[in-house]
Amino acid sequence: MSADNPQSLPEMNARERFQAIMNFQPFDRLPVIEWAPWWDETIARWHTEGLPTHLAEHQYADICHHFDLEVYQQHWFWEFTSECPKPAYHGAPLIETADDYDKIKKHLFPLPAVDHKIWDKICEDQQRGDTVIWFTVNGFFWVPRTLFGIEPHFYMFYDDPDLMHRINSDLTEWILAIIEELSTFAQPDFMTFAEDMSYNNGPMLSKELYDEFMHPYYQKIIPALRKLGTIPLIDSDGDVTMAANWFEESGLDGILPLERQAGLDLAELRKDHPKMKFLGHFDKMTMTKGEDAMRAEFERLMPIAAKGGFVVGVDHQTPPGVSLKQFESYLKLFREYADKTGKLSREVLAGSPS
Repeated sequence: MSADNPQSLPEMNARERFQAIMNFQPFDRLPVIEWAPWWDETIARWHTEGLPTHLAEHQYADICHHFDLEVYQQHWFWEFTSECPKPAYHGAPLIETADDYDKIKKHLFPLPAVDHKIWDKICEDQQRGDTVIWFTVNGFFWVPRTLFGIEPHFYMFYDDPDLMHRINSDLTEWILAIIEELSTFAQPDFMTFAEDMSYNNGPMLSKELYDEFMHPYYQKIIPALRKLGTIPLIDSDGDVTMAANWFEESGLDGILPLERQAGLDLAELRKDHPKMKFLGHFDKMTMTKGEDAMRAEFERLMPIAAKGGFVVGVDHQTPPGVSLKQFESYLKLFREYADKTGKLSREVLAGSPS
């Protein structure tokens, strides 16, 4: 692209577009995506409104092709085997003591973890430029919470810090082993540590606890991700304004999904974190409120996205309250603003160093 003609830019494929945006370079347009699979209730509703019934909720790529969306193919590595006992209910404890952990550990951190039948196919799609691929592992807040149960987890930071560290150390070794497996044949474009460690009023733990129980383990893994050429992001719901500072100190590159209902304002977050990368943030609650509301939301996001480092998408998953007709209206506007944002990016970023 010539700095004298910022409007001149060849059409990019999905992977080129993602890489340009994440490297704060001019891009042809925003990707039009649904970055996370749809809720099963959403797809079930759409089946009654005209979506072909052979498109099941687990067929993410096929649904993307149906709507002419770019495919951001995710693979989630789970730390539990299929034989692992399940909690009595969501949030219930699975273990209480170090002895309990010893007994259940044979069901944790399975290796080898990479299914080549799955990965060979998505890597082929990626190499053609058709697909952006990413993977997720549950992180250092999420996994202990799953083992101890939601409420007991908070006490364990104080009651048995040694066990907390032991779990996160084991988790670290497992994640590093996965990265080593992937490094022999794949280069995921990005990955996420699933944490969900914030609600609407901010993080659910203090900076001191984060620094002791999470920060050291991120720092052990991030160098391996950088060597792989994979962008490390945090997946945390809620208000991550305060925690964004912690994540950046740990070397994490960015955050998703940036929930608008939690009061997040990416324009303000961007001022404090000019180099971080973001994905999501489109207020899904506007999707049922008509074209004017959705257009206003795109207008809010376009100036931020044009500066790079931000892939626009629904700030979580499209909920079942959104009809098929409303989703199609959203996509029509998304494509309009994807083009507008690309043109604006070439004006804003023209001449920027690559």
